[in-house]
Formats: sequence, structure tokens, C-alpha cells
Amino acid sequence: MYDMSRERSRRSVRGRRAGRSEPRSIWARSEPAARRPAHSRDAIARAALRIADAEGFDALTMRRVASELGAGTMTLYHYVRTKDELLALVDNALMGELLIPAGELPEGWRAGIGEIARRTRDVFVRHPWVVEMPKNVDDGPNGTLHFEQSLAVMAQTGLPPAERLELIVLVDDYVFGYVERFNPIHEFLGERPTRLAERYSGELAARLAKLDPDTFPNLHALLADEEPGDALVRLLDLALDPARFDRGLELVLDGIAQHVERAARNDDVP
Repeated sequence: MYDMSRERSRRSVRGRRAGRSEPRSIWARSEPAARRPAHSRDAIARAALRIADAEGFDALTMRRVASELGAGTMTLYHYVRTKDELLALVDNALMGELLIPAGELPEGWRAGIGEIARRTRDVFVRHPWVVEMPKNVDDGPNGTLHFEQSLAVMAQTGLPPAERLELIVLVDDYVFGYVERFNPIHEFLGERPTRLAERYSGELAARLAKLDPDTFPNLHALLADEEPGDALVRLLDLALDPARFDRGLELVLDGIAQHVERAARNDDVP
């Protein structure tokens, strides 16, 4: 979405023109020197989050953020030099929401990684536009802390470091997959599954009637003994049921627990 190599080339040209070499990463630079800077990086990030939450990711521009802060666009460029740097601040703020305070992190790898997964789900549902963020955003300190927290939790499994990382990625894959499916459904349906079912129940009944039960026995069994509208409401309610995430997560964690127990048994074998 954003051509990082082209942006880096432009920054390099600007640096040569200025006759000095400057850090490419915003995290390698100190905030603008001032006793009381008018706009801190945290304040800029919070303003950007408010805009994206209210107006969508596409509304997140330098001009719009400057307006939210009550500043001129050129003033904002004093603090963040490119759109990429703005997104780095946004990403760091999101990663900060994922961090669990030390006193609130449950003991044990299963409870700990489960809490991290739920908090990640909550953040991505609260900010559904996150999936539109570029994947090459410059990682900030909160992202590093989140990664360290996840590694520390999974270290309690006693597995080798590479396997701990693989299991963290496995849990992340489940969370991201859930959010990718849940957010569009929630945005489309809102709180109106019954109204939608009333609108499409006739179409569902007509399509189901055209399916040969011998060829599609499982589809017929899924909707058997129910009016099409009732079946559609049941399926939509299932898709929006918050407990569905926890049920799936527990199945993932069950599989990890079996792997951890099997590895421990193998270590005990002489």
C-alpha cells in the first residue's frame, strides 16, 4: 500500500541535500527538543487512533491528524516527517494496548497466552481498521515489549526457543483468522441478524430446495427441522457469539498442552 523503498529514496535525497545523514527510523531519533513540546508522540498517536476509529483508516492523513491536534500540517511534519512515521506511532500505540501489566498477567503458560490472545482479539475488534495497516510498519518499543511478554509466557512450557516462537505464531494465526472473519460480519450485521434473516429466509429456502439431499446430506442436516429464517438466525448468532472465540482458543490450547506433555515425557526417557 505504501512504497517504502521509494519513500526511503526520497528521504535519502533530502538527507544529502541537507548535507547530513539522519536516522531513517523515527525510533532512532529523539523527540523534538523543547522544554514542553506542543505535541508529543503519544498525543499524535492518540489523535490518529481517534480519527481511524471514527472515520476509518483512509481518513488517516497528515492533514487530518494536524487538524485534530489543532495544528498546521507543516507543524506536524516537525514531529513526524512522513506518513510512514505517523503509522509507526499508530502501530506502537496499538501494541501498547496489547501489553498486560505485570501484576495482571496470570501465572502459567496456558493462562498467560490465553490472556494475551483475548487482549489481542479485543484490540483488533475495537479497532477493526487495523487489518488495513501496511505490514511493513516500523516496529516500535511497545511491539518489542509485547513480543518479549509472549516469549516469557511460553518459556514456561520448557520447550526449545524455536518451538515457543512457533506456538506464539500459531495462537496469533488463530486470533487473526477469527478477527478477519468476525469483523466484517459484525460490521455488516450490527445487531440486526433477525431482520436480515427475515429478508433472506425465502431465498435460503429456495436455494436449499434445489440441493439434492443425496449429494448434500450434511448441508440439509445442518438446517434440518428448522424454518429457514430460524436456521439463519441461529447461524448468524453463532457467528457473532463472543464465546465462540474462547471455545476455539481452548481447542488450540488443548493441542499445545498435549504437545508440551508429550515433549516432557520424551525428555524423561533415558
